[in-house]
Amino acid sequence: MQPKLKFLDRYLTLWIFLAMIAGIGLGHFFPKISTFIEFFSVDTTNIPLAIGLILMMYPPLAKVEYTVLPKAFKDKKVISISLFLNWIVGTVLMFVLAVLFLRNDPDYMTGLILIGLARCIAMVIVWSDLAKANREYTAMLVALNSIFQIVSYSFLVWLFINVLPSKFGLANFNVSVSMKDVTESVLIYLGIPFLAGFISRYLLVKSKGLEWYNRKFVPRISPITLYALLFTIVVMFSLKGDKIVELPLHVLKVAIPLVIYFILMFFISFYINRSLKIPYDKNASIAFTATGNNFELAIAVAIAVFGIHSPQAFVGVIGPLIEVPVLILLVRASLWLKKRYYGADK
Repeated sequence: MQPKLKFLDRYLTLWIFLAMIAGIGLGHFFPKISTFIEFFSVDTTNIPLAIGLILMMYPPLAKVEYTVLPKAFKDKKVISISLFLNWIVGTVLMFVLAVLFLRNDPDYMTGLILIGLARCIAMVIVWSDLAKANREYTAMLVALNSIFQIVSYSFLVWLFINVLPSKFGLANFNVSVSMKDVTESVLIYLGIPFLAGFISRYLLVKSKGLEWYNRKFVPRISPITLYALLFTIVVMFSLKGDKIVELPLHVLKVAIPLVIYFILMFFISFYINRSLKIPYDKNASIAFTATGNNFELAIAVAIAVFGIHSPQAFVGVIGPLIEVPVLILLVRASLWLKKRYYGADK
């Protein structure tokens, strides 16, 4: 039976649009809401928002099957290709698109680069299932990306934002990101939910069993990511009530390179895997893992480093708005490519 996108996931783009509208409405009709939000801040950290961001990251990290990691290293070919596509091709492609489309908007350019450096660990399971990919390989690649992300994200942000722009003559970029600030953000907004997810998975699987964990616990916690994301969007856009006319153009400005990225990344990944004679189920796992991005992490880091009002955080929010409809189309493309190159029943 062909899996279907769950109701909440299927209409994610609509929920994000509604959250934006609700936030803009709050900011427009209740202009003092920004003062109320900032009342709950300690230094540069807004406590309710920080809790929301950590909760947003917890479910996807609690779903990761870390026990499959040892198996991953047995298939060195697949793992090598996946790491190459995720951490070299994907990051460089997003960097190039950010430079091409947003070099005159350095803040948006930074936000797009942050997205490109955050590899997908959440929705990729959904896309892989819909595309009839190998779920075990998807789980292995997600686990690998989760660990790699914690270790490398702060360094990659420093490299792609502080170092490479000046090396390529983008002196007018003029944005510097503290590696210390990014590392702290990663430890808080990725480290805490990672630890919580790992511990809860270990303890609950041990006491209740894997079937109970996957059938009962995971479905209960899954919506938390969406609710926390929507809460973040409402808060962010409530601070933009005075810019309601400008927003559609800014969304379009960010959407164009994102759409190009998703399409290019998927087809580059798929055809590289096909040329290496990788079976369809593994090909689709690698391709969708490489194509998606961890917008939750990008949003959390952008807010922590640049602030809730920042254009960088705004770019992070636009990400899932664009990702869902494009990836649904790419799932259909993947199934069509399966019939064309692998045969309908293979």
